[in-house]
Amino acid sequence: MFDTAREIIGTQPILAVFLAIGLGYLVGQINFGGFSLGVGAVLFVGLAIGAFAPKSQITGPIALTGLTMFLYGIGILYGRQFFEGMSGAAGRKYNLLALVAVVASLAVALGLGRAFGIKLGHTLGLYAGSLTSTPTLQAALDAMHNSEPSIGYSVAYPFGVIGPILCIYFMTRRVKPKFPPKAQRFHMAEITLGESSAGHTLRDLGMGLPADVQVTTVRKGHQNIVPSVDMVLASGDGVMIVAEDQGSIAAAASHLGKLEPGRILKDRSALDYIRVFVSKANLVGVPLAKLPLPAGFPTHLLHVRRYDMDIVPSDDLTLEFGDRVGVLMPPERRDEIKRHFGDTVKSAAEFSYVSLGIGMVLGVLLGLIPIPIPGVGTVTLGIGGGPLIVALIVGRLRRTGPLLWVMPLPANIVLRNFGLSIFLAAVGINAGQPFVKTVSETGMTMLLIGAAVLLTTVLIVLLVGYYLMKIPYDDLVGVASGATGNPAILVYSTRMAPTERPDIGYAMIFPSMTIVKVVAVQIAALVATSGAG
Repeated sequence: MFDTAREIIGTQPILAVFLAIGLGYLVGQINFGGFSLGVGAVLFVGLAIGAFAPKSQITGPIALTGLTMFLYGIGILYGRQFFEGMSGAAGRKYNLLALVAVVASLAVALGLGRAFGIKLGHTLGLYAGSLTSTPTLQAALDAMHNSEPSIGYSVAYPFGVIGPILCIYFMTRRVKPKFPPKAQRFHMAEITLGESSAGHTLRDLGMGLPADVQVTTVRKGHQNIVPSVDMVLASGDGVMIVAEDQGSIAAAASHLGKLEPGRILKDRSALDYIRVFVSKANLVGVPLAKLPLPAGFPTHLLHVRRYDMDIVPSDDLTLEFGDRVGVLMPPERRDEIKRHFGDTVKSAAEFSYVSLGIGMVLGVLLGLIPIPIPGVGTVTLGIGGGPLIVALIVGRLRRTGPLLWVMPLPANIVLRNFGLSIFLAAVGINAGQPFVKTVSETGMTMLLIGAAVLLTTVLIVLLVGYYLMKIPYDDLVGVASGATGNPAILVYSTRMAPTERPDIGYAMIFPSMTIVKVVAVQIAALVATSGAG
């Protein structure tokens, strides 16, 4: 029976890959005191399959294709946040801290590897696994031209996930940070105008309002109408406003008149409210100030809901596939509004395969460009760096003429998780047989080296960042998550610091440190090779 299973798995590589993915996700859901391997379990199931059926080697570009999908999805998702973060002093400071930590951990890996007689390929794999970086693993595989890095990666990976979580847990208990409650970012109110507002245009009144306040509807003569900046208002008229901050609502009411709810929302005879899905490509990636709206009747965008977040519309906000927009329009025009925006939930899974293909081609080509390092040799960004950089750039651009670069979050998650699963399954299957042999000989030593590498990174970020650089704690755990890389660490960080800042810190750090790790292992391999020669 076992021989038959080995033969089937060994001669059917696609079967082996999907067996590793299916069983890997099943194992990854097992929870031990709040810790689970998640997608990382695919690697370990792949190792088990490779050890059980040594003939089941995965050849061809399937693994690299999966890695490229993963990196491209990451870059597209975080492009805007990454460049916005790098343009500020805080972003540069956070990246410098992460850089020091990541380079120091590589020095620890190389030093301990040499001291304990660990092969260079295993050492580079330990470095990649400790920081749970699949692009770094691929760079190490390319540099060593064998499967040794996969073995080191597999040994170090589990502690690479649980180690940062434990460090953040104990650090949080020690410093006991305080965070304000999560603020709602969409507030709405109706105001009846006082005598001081009479005779003024909406433009004039808007100049005295907080920056985040927008007037969405005006009520004149017992009828709701779409506002215009030249509209002259009178005492007793009503306005409906939206704002990001509750305090802005109070300030606007004090400036304009008094809060008086119920006059506008209850009357839908002239203007009705409808929510529709954005599913037409010509509306995506266009700033709201330039967004085409149906002609011939008044319409106004009141509100945008993106996944689980409500957003106040602004002139520079761009819509994405799957957004739900709240529109004010005459009630008899509901069908026209639905046709204009598309209004199909299928948009949450749609994106341009043309831009995806072009972006990945550009990324692979960028990864082939040789980069001379004086006194060392030539390195390349490779599959681990080229697609990521291109994706960051086009993710920041979002749209170039007719080409729409971004994709809905659900589609992005599927793309990158499926790509990562394919990569981990193929790497694990190919390394299964040598993994058993190596771990039986030097497994404990390699495990301890991996732990030392991981702790070097996390402790430098947490201790130096908190005590010397005085980085706010919610930013700090985001930096630590980005430097170590695994999304599970970010999820835990947001539980310890329940604000949006860990996500922003992760977006600023993860892409740049991924590129640093990819280039660093290539330089380390070149230096070691030239030194041995």
